[in-house]
Amino acid sequence: MLFKNTIKRAKAARQWIKQHRQLLMLLLAIVTMLILGGCYMNDHSAMLAIVIGGVAGGKHVVDEPLTTDLSREAAPDLLLNEIDQQIIKIRPMATPIDQLSRCAGSKHSGSMIVDYHNVDTKPTYTLMREDYDEPDDNSATADDAHPVIVTSNDEIFDASDTILVQGVYGYEADGETQSDQELVLYVLSRDSNNGLRVQAVNGKKIGDVDGCVPSISRGAVLIRMGRAATELDVMSPQFEALPHKAQQYCQIFKMQVEESTMHKIANKEVDWTMNDQEEAAIYDMRLGMEKSFLFGVKAKVWDNNKKENVMFTGGIWYQAGKEFTYGDEGFSQESIIDLMREAFTGNAGSKRKILIGGSQLIGCLNKLDYNRVITASDSITKWGIDFTELRSKFGTLYVLLSEVFDECGMENDGMIIAPEYLQKYTHVPFSAETLNLRASGVRNVDATVLTEASCLVLRYPKAHMRIIKM
Repeated sequence: MLFKNTIKRAKAARQWIKQHRQLLMLLLAIVTMLILGGCYMNDHSAMLAIVIGGVAGGKHVVDEPLTTDLSREAAPDLLLNEIDQQIIKIRPMATPIDQLSRCAGSKHSGSMIVDYHNVDTKPTYTLMREDYDEPDDNSATADDAHPVIVTSNDEIFDASDTILVQGVYGYEADGETQSDQELVLYVLSRDSNNGLRVQAVNGKKIGDVDGCVPSISRGAVLIRMGRAATELDVMSPQFEALPHKAQQYCQIFKMQVEESTMHKIANKEVDWTMNDQEEAAIYDMRLGMEKSFLFGVKAKVWDNNKKENVMFTGGIWYQAGKEFTYGDEGFSQESIIDLMREAFTGNAGSKRKILIGGSQLIGCLNKLDYNRVITASDSITKWGIDFTELRSKFGTLYVLLSEVFDECGMENDGMIIAPEYLQKYTHVPFSAETLNLRASGVRNVDATVLTEASCLVLRYPKAHMRIIKM
């Protein structure tokens, strides 16, 4: 009997729903609108209420325009923060090395330890290590036309090379009249023990022997020139260049910014927000990185407290392959020309380089009266930095004061850098990560951690030069 009554009540309910379907649909719509309206008053709930899941795990926005706030809430990884651009815009003049490395581009490193290779150039000159004395008229023999000379670096010469001897003049075709052209030697062979067997191209006639090599003093400069082959020569002495392997460590740079919830909601006399604190932190972080990139010491140190190794990057100051010194008298027109010559010759580098230095060095450069040989022009902007140009026949220097040198007690020193041979390696790109310390029960703060793991290397050391006051 009970079962029959239940069936009758169910049939009656279905009949009532059928008769009042439109009323029920209207009530359901009203209730839905009230729920959505209540959720809309709560920012967090509103975003959850208008985002529905898709069949494959995606998210869809219903009846609302897509905004950045909604996107960051529903899909926090979709929108990217312009961290790199922000870094580049924060006081680039104060950190020229870091700025230049970011604008020039960075190579990704799959490890905190970077191995790289440099290919150097073969030396182009050397000096006489011993005096060579020409024979007397009465004692000259045919062997004196092919003497052995001893240099400081015989290995840079091979058979068939030609050598220009600076400061020693050759002779005309008659072998008796001295020429206005410097002496040129032809290398016959390199002695297995010591020295080069050579023949004079414009030699001197001594006694009855033609083409003798005139006297060459110890310390004379010998410049390696092109090879000279005969008509039947098919082969030449071999030339091979092997890259030199070097190693650098990436350093993990970090900076953490925190603001308590009470400080964030407190009334302030000026509009000072978390973004302002992050900008100040990035500037301080870049200053520290600049000093490490310049003067850091490559090392791996065990931290006893953390039970981990700490890696320190090596500074490019110590990687430079050339050095120029000046005295208490500062710079003159002649010493500036010498500096430019040293910076731009013998390294196959660019004819445009960067000179950064401390305030005393830049002051010495500014005290000079420049002429048509060495000229200083108005400022020029490159890589987001305002430089002053210093021009010469050797090349152009972009000059900039770096207060980092002053802070490190090197206000008299500086460095010339070839930007195309400055390479940055990045293991962890610069990023800003928000820490949820409030939810984890650590502190009631908003926290952001700035991180980068990177290093700088000079790919061609001879293209870069230190400037040091003695």
